[in-house]
Amino acid sequence: MVNYKDLGLVNTREMFKKAVAGGYAIPAFNFNTMEQMQAIVQAAVETKSPVIMQVSKGARNYANATILRYMAEGAVAYAKELGCENPQIVLHLDHGDSFELCKDCIDMGFSSVMYDGSALPYEENIKISRQVVEYAHKYDVTVECELGVLAGVEDEVASEVSHYTKPEEVIDFATRTGCDSLAISIGTSHGAYKFKPEQCTRDPKTGKLVPPPLAFDVLHEIEKKLPGFPIVLHGSSSVPQDEVDTINKFGGNLPDAIGIPEDQLREAAKSAVCKINIDSDSRLAMTAAIRQHLAEHPDHFDPRQYLKPARENMKKMYVHKIVNVLGSDGKL
Repeated sequence: MVNYKDLGLVNTREMFKKAVAGGYAIPAFNFNTMEQMQAIVQAAVETKSPVIMQVSKGARNYANATILRYMAEGAVAYAKELGCENPQIVLHLDHGDSFELCKDCIDMGFSSVMYDGSALPYEENIKISRQVVEYAHKYDVTVECELGVLAGVEDEVASEVSHYTKPEEVIDFATRTGCDSLAISIGTSHGAYKFKPEQCTRDPKTGKLVPPPLAFDVLHEIEKKLPGFPIVLHGSSSVPQDEVDTINKFGGNLPDAIGIPEDQLREAAKSAVCKINIDSDSRLAMTAAIRQHLAEHPDHFDPRQYLKPARENMKKMYVHKIVNVLGSDGKL
């Protein structure tokens, strides 16, 4: 058993309480590699922001659970080395699909876990969510649960259609599970193709797709049902078109990739939404920089030569999100 406090990590309880009261959202950035971790820490320290470093089931399988645990401990030490005396870093399991996986992450030093039973029947989702909460709270680990289904694909998480969270269910769900935060579905979606072209309109000047608006009426109704309760948005990458254009320019093939407009995320961050998940944007920033570098330097073969600009591009994106979208800068 590894206690996350011994690694220098924190859970989300106080972090979320301050975010809800302050009208901003905590960045939740997924990571799989050292370069992503370094960029996240650099951005968080530079902007004086708390941060959630997320690990999916797929990331654990890719990078190894033990290595990720030491990376998280290293992230805290790295933040201090960069001049942050009291970094607020959470190591969070994203989309845990079983009690066993959540338990294993808690035992390995995670300070927060998400159990996602949103695709299960309502009562079964409550039952397993409650089981996760009871185990996690023994070790002061916070738990995020999900109600409603997001469309799209991300690692092992996939759904053809979305189902908005039903506001009439949230009080019962939150009360019976005892969860610390609730991920809801209001029209966000996983992956770089968050909407089909037929769901969008086209800008007559640019020809670019314009996505449908988020269901803020559902969000506001949930806020009325659970005043002050921490709400989470998944699938909230904006899929920056400049990164998509760079990828396509240098040999990629991402036609009609589209994300959530940042003005809508800014609006959400001012509500009870206190955690916003961003994964695809990091992947796009990394891939765009690598493709451009290799195209412009065909003689390069040292991974450090193309991973360095990739890391810099991801950091630039993380800083932008923290300062210009989520508003969590200066909150340490």
